[in-house]
Amino acid sequence: MISKDIFKKAFTNLVTAKAMTELYEDNFKVVSKYVHATSRGHEVIQTAVGMQLKPQDYVYPYYRDDSILLAIGMQPKDLMLQLLAKKDDPFSAGRTYYSHPSLKDDDKPKIPHQSSATGMQAIPATGAAMGMKYKENTSQFEINKSELPITVCSLGDASMTEGEIAEALQMAALKQLPIIYVVQDNEWDISANAEETRAQDAYEYAKGFHGLEAISIDGTDFIESYSEFKKVVETVRTERRPFLVHAKCPLLNHHTSGVRMEFYRDDLEESKIRDPYPKLKKQLLDNDFTEDELEAIEKAAKAVVEKEYQEALQAKDPTPEDLFTHDFAPTPITEERGERSPEGAEKVVMVDCALFAIEELMTNYKECLLYGQDVGGRLGGVFREAATLAQKFGDHRVFNTPIQEAFIVGSTVGMSAVGLKPIVEVQFADYIWPGLNQLFTEVSRSCYLSNGKWPVSMILRVPIGAYGSGGPYHSSSVESVVTNIRGLKIAYPSNGADLKGLMKAAYHDPNPVVIFEHKGLYWSKVPGTKGATSIEPAEDYVLPFGKAWVLQEIWPQDDKETLSIITYGMGVHWAMNASQELGLQDQIEVVDLRTLHPLDEETIMKSVKKCKKCLVVTEEPSNNSFARALSGKIQEKCFQYLDAPVITIGSENMPAIPLNSILEETMIPSTEKVKAKIQELLDY
Repeated sequence: MISKDIFKKAFTNLVTAKAMTELYEDNFKVVSKYVHATSRGHEVIQTAVGMQLKPQDYVYPYYRDDSILLAIGMQPKDLMLQLLAKKDDPFSAGRTYYSHPSLKDDDKPKIPHQSSATGMQAIPATGAAMGMKYKENTSQFEINKSELPITVCSLGDASMTEGEIAEALQMAALKQLPIIYVVQDNEWDISANAEETRAQDAYEYAKGFHGLEAISIDGTDFIESYSEFKKVVETVRTERRPFLVHAKCPLLNHHTSGVRMEFYRDDLEESKIRDPYPKLKKQLLDNDFTEDELEAIEKAAKAVVEKEYQEALQAKDPTPEDLFTHDFAPTPITEERGERSPEGAEKVVMVDCALFAIEELMTNYKECLLYGQDVGGRLGGVFREAATLAQKFGDHRVFNTPIQEAFIVGSTVGMSAVGLKPIVEVQFADYIWPGLNQLFTEVSRSCYLSNGKWPVSMILRVPIGAYGSGGPYHSSSVESVVTNIRGLKIAYPSNGADLKGLMKAAYHDPNPVVIFEHKGLYWSKVPGTKGATSIEPAEDYVLPFGKAWVLQEIWPQDDKETLSIITYGMGVHWAMNASQELGLQDQIEVVDLRTLHPLDEETIMKSVKKCKKCLVVTEEPSNNSFARALSGKIQEKCFQYLDAPVITIGSENMPAIPLNSILEETMIPSTEKVKAKIQELLDY
């Protein structure tokens, strides 16, 4: 039985959202400066969902869900400030579109950053539910069993054809996560309808995921929507398992303000027959409301909407200075500290430095967990980089995932949002591509587009580079692509001590970190890479990002030709070996970048200005690369100090690294190739 108070709240919410849509249409020339979509036709299912969420819950709306936002307690003005991209937009401070919320209020459900990319919220939402389940099953966390949270992920039915939706549903079913997927089905994406784009609707699709229960309801009927959703919420809140609610409803407004429905729709009159507004109105009249009461509610809602619209119009725009805030959250690790080379400690290979760092972190921090492909107890990673961790910390903290790079990367957004610190990995850099959508769209932009509310605290480990005839799908270098994703911190260490110190700094950093770990340095099996082994740093050792290391330092010399080599990863070993074999250690300075973002430009430029010649060494093909861009920056900032052009050496500019060892050797740089470039540059 639905109370009169609930009916009144629902009707107020619907007529408020409806009034906002009508106001936007009446003031189209003003409000369409920035693109927006509205919930007209979807108001009932959204209201039924939003009214039943609690402050401990997490909700992931999509761009048509302004009725959900009103139902959880947001005011029309809050949404209008975003509509008009104003400075006081409570979600993003004018940085992103209407109804793209991010919210961290104590009295409302939590909303991590929402992007525009269709369906992308499903993986972060599922990650949040996975984090909830982890905390419930881990004894160190204090959980109030009477207020267990749930996650709700709202989706349009057209997004269900996305491959990443399948990854999310698969994991929710596999792990039995406390999540509800609410799929609003209006049978359109933009101009393509259901007949053109899908073989089945979301309810039918869900049947293929064993362990995911689904229902299909009339999303225009408030009594049915509220009652059925209430049952689902109670089930998920108590039984901690996933559900999908497929709600049929019409789209009674434009896809967005920029794509008008009359351009392509041939079902507008038919859709109007299914309008939830008169249906809800009749339900209230059947439940002891009078026409006068409903008219008063509607009149009051319209007055509020008009008043708050005028207030929003007068609100301030952001200032130019506001552009430069919240790209990253502040990190507490700004200085190197702790013992790098403790007395009596053993020298260990690079892969073990990472392993020991994670073991220490997992011992000290209950929030730390590790997952990815094959990292679990049976194997401990294909490079044994997670060996013994599952045995020591349990399968709930160190576990395998399916072959789902998008889920591995994107789930960290939700895990971080519920207070965890996930360390995840893709097996090879070549396999990072399916995860780039989440890395770019969700992980990297969350802090900036939520105006600092939701930085994503995660570490992504990426084994990288050519070694031992790995062939075209296990040998690539990808740092140029990843460094072009702003909002990430990126490490590329050349030795074990740096890897351990950077891993510790990354853990304490509230921002997303990618660590490239060269496979050829893991065990120092490649000739000339013994320098990658290190005395294992002490547990308290941390190495801040953005601090390059002048590994081989020389003094200014006017009587000799001198050269600065700027490099990272395997390039450090080629550079050091080349200078040694040439007997030019007193003429060649080697700068190990250690991190690619932030980049220690001060140390780089100081070295180049001193040496007056510069060689940038990378393993990537050099055309259009990070290294080539760095060379250009050095040339730009040090031009008046240079005695020769800045030269870049990298791999040959071929599509892939061949399997054959002779071809691999021909493809990538080496000590001999670096020696030749050094000589060429010194003789310039």
